[in-house]
Order: sequence, then structure tokens, then C-alpha cells
Amino acid sequence: MRVWVAAESEPRERRVALTPEVAGRLARTGAEVRVVRGAGARAGFRDEEYADAGAELVDGLSGVAAGDVVLRVRAPARSDGRDEISELPEGAVVVGFLDPLGSPATARDLAAQGVTSYAVELIPRITRAQSMDALSSQANAAGYQAVVVAAEILPRFFPMLMTAAGTVPPSKVLVLGAGVAGLQAIATAKRLGAVVQGYDIRPAVKEQVESLGATYVGLQEEGAETEGGYAKEQTEEQKARAKEHLADLVANADVVITTAAIPGRRAPVLIDRAMVERMHPGSVIVDVAAETGGNCELTRAGERVEHAGVTIVGLDDGASGMAADASRTYGRNLLTLLEHLDGDGGVGYDPEDEIAAASCVTHGGAIVNERVREAAGA
Repeated sequence: MRVWVAAESEPRERRVALTPEVAGRLARTGAEVRVVRGAGARAGFRDEEYADAGAELVDGLSGVAAGDVVLRVRAPARSDGRDEISELPEGAVVVGFLDPLGSPATARDLAAQGVTSYAVELIPRITRAQSMDALSSQANAAGYQAVVVAAEILPRFFPMLMTAAGTVPPSKVLVLGAGVAGLQAIATAKRLGAVVQGYDIRPAVKEQVESLGATYVGLQEEGAETEGGYAKEQTEEQKARAKEHLADLVANADVVITTAAIPGRRAPVLIDRAMVERMHPGSVIVDVAAETGGNCELTRAGERVEHAGVTIVGLDDGASGMAADASRTYGRNLLTLLEHLDGDGGVGYDPEDEIAAASCVTHGGAIVNERVREAAGA
């Protein structure tokens, strides 16, 4: 197997698909590992480290051949005069966060190029795929980063402090969405000493929220999650109940971390302008769902907006903000996935394999994933 590690072209993306450590592990299995020079620089990994680990340094992907595997963090782009998809020869395999449901045009282009592609965010949440679950590993990093960003901006201490000048009460943190990112945000805020509340519409997460020392304040809606454990889109009636319930919770919080997301859909708007205007001046909202539209009406992806004295951070690079460790866990996810997909003929496509069938987007010049076909109108 010959594996290439691409350099990310997205300016805000600092992660790399393989760290030197994982590249070395892959090389020791007999794979040829080629790393584009500078690919790991923004994550803090030098070219020399890759070379010492047994990888070959290359200037680009021009030598990729059919059957070779190209590992990426984000999807190959067609923008700014560069066409990264056309650099891939027919029969090559590309693996990464391809966002095929949110950007079906990418899936159509990869199919037209004859590339076999795997979207790691589509890996099923089953027991034997846990070590490949890149969506969860990166959500962990994003949840942690969200709290760190909030703590930096908030003009208050997170923990209670007892000083000679009197006692300073702890900050109140409200986390919306108790998926992987939300649970990590809850755990991190608790470690920093805040009083934490967790909100979600899925009954199953109440115990998880409380196990981390937070107070569960969610509305428990039956049938609110998919078979894979993700939140379903709410009905208009459910949205109205949630809005009324959330208004007071948001108004009383010093920090709100929002992490609610629906795969392949726009993030649900949970906090409107009126809710923001009820918050105390100096309060902070960090919106982890900014990249898919945001959970706050006023969120702007990649920006900090101040409204009525409240700072709203559109965190669209949460995992990238923890680039070194996020790359470490992502690389290990990819290594496990490659070991699973590698057959006698290299990494191909086995429609009978549950993991491959769920995560493969394109193969043989066609979109093979049913959900992506629907999104792409194919």
C-alpha cells in the first residue's frame, strides 16, 4: 500500500492527516508513506520528524497513481484557481472529512474523476468502529477548545475564589447539546470550577451529563434521536417548547457553549436575538456549530460579534485550534480505518462490509452512498 499525506489548502485548517508517530507505525507495516513537505508544520510537526519516522518527503501529489491512498483532513478543493480533485488519477483513493452531505458537488466531482472516496464522518457508530470514529475524536477537541476560548474572553473567574477581599462566586456555564463535543465542554468547564448545566432533547444523555457533575436541564423528547445516536430535527411544536424553556436558562448563564448539530443539515437555531439581549453584559456565547450555520441567530462563522454587550464567537475551527493533539487522534483513527479496509488488492470498496458501505462515497465513477446520492440529486 502506498499512502500520501496531503497538505491542507484551507487557510484556517492547521491539522494534518498523519503525525510522524502514526506515519512511522504505518511505515513499519510495510506501507510506503509519502508526506508533502510542510504538511504538518501548522500542527507543530517538522518535516525532519516524518523523515526520521520512515516517511518520504515529496513536493506535491503529482506522483499519485491508481490504487494509492491520499489522506486528508478536509476535502480536496476546487477554488482560488487550484483544482485538487483533478490532481487525483482515476482509481486513487481519498480519505478525509469530505462533507458529502453538506457539499454534494464535491461528491459529484470525485465520482466524475473516477476516485474512490471515504468520508470519515459517515463511519457508523458501532462498537467495532469506535477506534475509527474521527467525528468523535475531533468533536472532543472542539468541545475542549470552546471552553478555553470562553474562559479567555469572559471577564470573570470560572472557579469560586475565596480571597481576603471576599468570596468571588463561580461562573455559570450552560452547554447546549450533550453529544461528544458538549460532554467534553461540560467536563472541561467543571474542571475549571464553573457551575455547569447541560441541555439536550435526548433522554438518553441525562445520565451522562449528571455523571460529569453537571445539572441536566434539558427537555426530554421521546423519539428525539436517530438510530446512530444523533439528534433528530425537531418539529415546530418541539422548537417552541425548547425556545420557551431555554430563554431563562440562557439569560442566567455567564457562558453558553452551543454544540447542537444534525448531520448533513443546517444547525438548529436555539438562541435568538431576544435571548442574547436578555444576557448580562460581558457574557459569552461560543458557537461550536458555526460552520453549519450556528445555533445562535447572531453567529458569524469565524468571527467574534458583540451584541448588547455579549460576545458571540463563531467557532468554525474548534478541532483545528487544538491542532497537535487533534491530529494525533485523527491519525490514529485513519490508521485503524486503513487496516480495516486494506485487502489483498489494496484499499478498494467492499459493499458487503458495514463500515465500508456506510462511509464510501464514490467508487467506479459513481456515487455509491444512498444518502449522498439523494443529497446530490444523482
